[in-house]
Amino acid sequence: MTKEDNDKRLAYLKGIVSRLPEKPGSYQFYDDAHIIIYVGKAKNLKARVSSYFRTEVDRFKTKVLVSKIYDISYTVVNTEVDALLLENSLIKKYNPRYNVLLKDGKTYPSICVTNEYFPRVFKTRTINKKWGTYFGPYSHIGSMNSILAIIKELYKPRTCRFPITKEGVEKGKYKVCLDYHIKRCYGPCTGKQSYEDYQKNIHQAREILKGNTRQILRDMQEEMEHLAEELRFEEAEEIKQKYIALEGFVSRSEVVSHIINNVDVFSITSDEKMAYINYMHVSNGSINQSFTIEYKKKLDESDKDLLQLGIVELRDRFHSDAKEIIVPKDVDVSLENVKFTVPKLGDKKTLLDLSAMNGKQYKMDRMKQAEKLNPEQKQVRLMKELQEKLHLPTLPYQIECFDNSNIAGTNAVAACVVFKKMKPAKKDYKHYNIKTVVGPDDYASMKEVVHRRYTRLIEEEQSLPNLIIADGGKGQMEVIRQVIQDELNLDIPIAGLAKDDRHRTNELLYGFPPMKIALKVDSELFHVLTQIQDEVHRFAISFHRDKRSKQALHSELEEIKGIGPKTRDALLKELKSVKRIKEATKAQLAAIIGQAKASIVFEHFNNT
Repeated sequence: MTKEDNDKRLAYLKGIVSRLPEKPGSYQFYDDAHIIIYVGKAKNLKARVSSYFRTEVDRFKTKVLVSKIYDISYTVVNTEVDALLLENSLIKKYNPRYNVLLKDGKTYPSICVTNEYFPRVFKTRTINKKWGTYFGPYSHIGSMNSILAIIKELYKPRTCRFPITKEGVEKGKYKVCLDYHIKRCYGPCTGKQSYEDYQKNIHQAREILKGNTRQILRDMQEEMEHLAEELRFEEAEEIKQKYIALEGFVSRSEVVSHIINNVDVFSITSDEKMAYINYMHVSNGSINQSFTIEYKKKLDESDKDLLQLGIVELRDRFHSDAKEIIVPKDVDVSLENVKFTVPKLGDKKTLLDLSAMNGKQYKMDRMKQAEKLNPEQKQVRLMKELQEKLHLPTLPYQIECFDNSNIAGTNAVAACVVFKKMKPAKKDYKHYNIKTVVGPDDYASMKEVVHRRYTRLIEEEQSLPNLIIADGGKGQMEVIRQVIQDELNLDIPIAGLAKDDRHRTNELLYGFPPMKIALKVDSELFHVLTQIQDEVHRFAISFHRDKRSKQALHSELEEIKGIGPKTRDALLKELKSVKRIKEATKAQLAAIIGQAKASIVFEHFNNT
C-alpha cells in the first residue's frame, strides 16, 4: 500500500471515529475483504475506538491491528454489562483473528427453573431447553448468587435431585431430608407443603427472574412496616436486607436472553427525506447481527410501506429463516410460517427499543457526516428545531439576548448579543450605560435598554430579530413584552432561559403566560441556547469590569490638584495604567504633558 493510499484509509477511519457516539456498545473492525478481524466492547465507544488511532500508541500488536483495519461498525446498548455480553456473543459467532481464542467454550452462567413436578431452581452453564426455562446469562456472578439466595430464602424451593412424582407423594414413598429440619425446605415431598402453594412460590420466583419485582417489593415493604409497628425490629431488618438486595438486582441482561431464539427485529426511524431501517437477528439467545439501511424518499411513502420493503430486503440479504419477526407496528406482509409480533412489554420490547436506538444513532451519524461537509446544514437544522419547539412563524435567523450587570447599583450597564444562523455576530453586539435608573433595579434597567435598542433599530430601518431571549425567567420576559408589544407595537416572539436553585440553566420558557418547553439539557439545541446566555453574560460582565477599572484609574488621578481631565486622559492613553504613570521618570512625563504638569504628577506619586 502506498503512503497516499494509507493516508486515505486512515482519514476514512478517523472520519467514522469522529462520529461515534459517547455511549456503551460493541465495535467491530473489518479488513480489506470486509471480514471481521476484531470485536471489542466500550463504556464510551468514541473514547475507546479513538485510542487506537492516537500517534502515541506504542504497543506493536495494536499498531499491527490498526494497519489491517479498513472499516468500522458498532452496536450501541444501554449499559456496560450489555456491551460485555454482546462482545462475548459476537466473538463466539465470528471468531475474529485478533481476539482471544475461547478454547474452553465456557459462557456466562444462567439460572434454570426445571419442568419437574416440584421444580428446582439452580445455576448452570449448560443450556438444554428440554429440562426447563432459562434466565440470564449473568455476567456478574455475585448478583446471580444474590438473586438465587433471595429466592431460596423467600420460597425455599427443594434442592434435592430426587425424581419426585405425584404418585410417589400420594403413596408416601419419600422422607424429609436435612434441609427440612434446618428450615431450608417446606417438605413438599411428604405433603407438608401443598402442590398449589409450591407452584405459587415458583411462579413468584419466575417473576423475580424476569425482573417483575415491583409487586414483590411492595409486599416486602408492607411486611417491613407491619413488623416495625409490632416492634419486631430484628425481623424487619432481615426483610429490609432482602428488599435492598432484590432492589439492587440489575444484572438481568436485555441483550442476551435464552428465552428468545431465532428472531428478527426491525425498527424504522424517518424524517421528511430519509428513512432508516435497523435490523437485528437474535439466535440462541444472542444478538449476532445488527445492520441499518437507508431509503431516500421519492414520493410520500409511509413508514409502514418502507418497513415492509426493508423487511423483505434485509431478510433476503442476510438469508434469514427466522420464524418470528418483532416489529414496532402491524405490517401488511405475509411470509410463510412466519409470525409477526408487536411487543408492548418484556424482553421483546426491550430488543425492539434497542433496535430503534441503533437506527436513531445511525441517522445521527449520517447527519453529522453531511454537516461536516456543509456546516450550514447543522445551523438550519437547529433553527428549524427551535422553530418547531416554539411554533415560531419564521425561522429564528436572528436571535438577540439581553443581560444587566451592576454591583449594588453602581456602574450599572447592560449588554445585547446578536446570533445569526445560530452563530455569534460580534460586530452587532451592543453595550449600554444605564441612564434613567437609580439603584439596583434589574427590571427597570432591562426596560430602558430594550426600549433604546428597538427604538433605534426602527428609526434606522434596520432588521429586527426573529426571536428575543431574556436571560432570566418570567419577570424579565414580562418586562421585555411590555416594551415590545405594549409600547412599540412590535410582533417579536420572546423566550426566557430560567435557572434552578444552583444557578444552572434548566428550562426554556415561551409564551404568555410563560410555559415550559420540553428540551433535553444534553441536546445540541440546548447547548446553543446556553451558549447565547453565557455569551451575553460574559459581554455584560466584561463591559462592567472595564467601566469599574477605568473609574478606579480616573479616581486616583483625580486626586492630584492641578491635573485636569485632558491631562489625565493623555497620560492614560500613552502609559495605559496608573502603575506605569507612578513608575515613569519626570522626563517621560514631561514628554507627554509638559514640564510644569509633569513636576506636579511626579511629586504627587513620589512624595506620598
